[in-house]
Amino acid sequence: MNSDSYNAGGNGSGSGSGSTVDVIVIGGGTGGYGTALRAAALGLTVVLAERDKVGGTCLHRGCIPSKAMLHAAELVDGMAEARERWGVRASVESVDWSALIATRDDIVSRNHRGVEGHLEHAGVRVVRSGARLTGPRSVRTEDGREFTATRGIVLATGSRPRTLPGLEPDGHTVVTSDDALFAPGLPASVLVLGGGAIGVEYASFHRSMGAEVTLVEAADRLVPLEDADVSRHLARGLKKRGIDVRTGARLEGAEVTDGLVRATVRTSRGELRELTVERLLVAVGRVPVTDGLDLAAAGLATDGRGFVAPADWARLESAVPGIHVVGDLLPPPSLGLAHASFAEGLLVAETLAGVASPPVDYAAVPRVTYSAPQTAAVGLTEAQAREAAYDVVVNSMPLTAVAKGMVHGQGGTVKVVAERGGRVLGVHLVGPHVSEMIAESQLIVGWEAEPADVARHVHAHPTLSEAVGEAFLSLSGRGLHQR
Repeated sequence: MNSDSYNAGGNGSGSGSGSTVDVIVIGGGTGGYGTALRAAALGLTVVLAERDKVGGTCLHRGCIPSKAMLHAAELVDGMAEARERWGVRASVESVDWSALIATRDDIVSRNHRGVEGHLEHAGVRVVRSGARLTGPRSVRTEDGREFTATRGIVLATGSRPRTLPGLEPDGHTVVTSDDALFAPGLPASVLVLGGGAIGVEYASFHRSMGAEVTLVEAADRLVPLEDADVSRHLARGLKKRGIDVRTGARLEGAEVTDGLVRATVRTSRGELRELTVERLLVAVGRVPVTDGLDLAAAGLATDGRGFVAPADWARLESAVPGIHVVGDLLPPPSLGLAHASFAEGLLVAETLAGVASPPVDYAAVPRVTYSAPQTAAVGLTEAQAREAAYDVVVNSMPLTAVAKGMVHGQGGTVKVVAERGGRVLGVHLVGPHVSEMIAESQLIVGWEAEPADVARHVHAHPTLSEAVGEAFLSLSGRGLHQR
């Protein structure tokens, strides 16, 4: 890609060599390049400053490479199921790590080239440099170029893994989610610290690849932001696979000696447990990246947690008019998810172009954990619905209550949370392939459908999604296979 490709046909005064454009985007992750593409499609001139590769954490260190490797793990698990459950005499002789990595990197590389191609075709000028604010409408790049935005500036610098004091990652023995995929080889034993989506996914991957895995979470349950029943079913599934799940537990200390990590974990009962593992994976959350942005030069500051909070969530506009924020720089209710960042980018680009755009409905954004078993959810948990004073009705349908669930034999459930006599508030899934099943529920929650609205539509038989249909049939008083 030509890094100086540029669309001079917008409404600003920009040109190929000019320094005044309609929109400046700092950060080329999903939120940043999504904003740039939509803004350019609306006829605005756009400069995108990114010191690393466009695509950000999701494409290069997170979502895409991790899901590629989780797919490989799923294939390994399938061989075990074929042998143990279906009488197929097959086994995994070994994992060619270099071949696995080559396939993963090819997928990432092709996606990266695709993003670059989209930006070039759209006429977005990509400046391969970091940038800092010099005023409410101006920036200076690290390589000395200066740009002024007539419409606005978009901050999209993302986040980085949170680390623990005194336990610095070395990329081999102590790793974060950013470098775990690139650590050499497959360890025989792993301690995963953090039971959110990232920690659970990495615990699942390493177990599939044959490692002894201990998963430690300080909260009293895994994926603590999800519904309690999701946490329960997930923990049961991981334990069934041989993962040592420790909730309500804390790391008391760890040291690296002779290439091994010797860790002390305090269990939920207050007991101290000594562990020696080949790798410690720290997955205790992420923190926003604002280093070098010089927010003060534009009259901005972070909140107490390091986020850049919008003054107007309907426009994702900061306290300084014309400066907008997308992605991991945003505090909750933003979700720190790539697909939420795309939605935020669309909103901001359309706002800057003067096009009416609906605010992001974060309650209708799906949340997925790609472990085995998978989890997927959208909307309110049962606890959240009750805290919001809804008169709640709940129905749960085991996946094994439908024929296709029996075929898969992995357990799982569908849980629907609804307002009595009213709309569906949340849908929560655990089991195989639920990451692909959640799209229907996203529409149900987003369109504020009632159980009877869903029940009148026929689900294919036999499918896993049939369990979703059955759950709504029962809630509407028309259940067939659920008592």
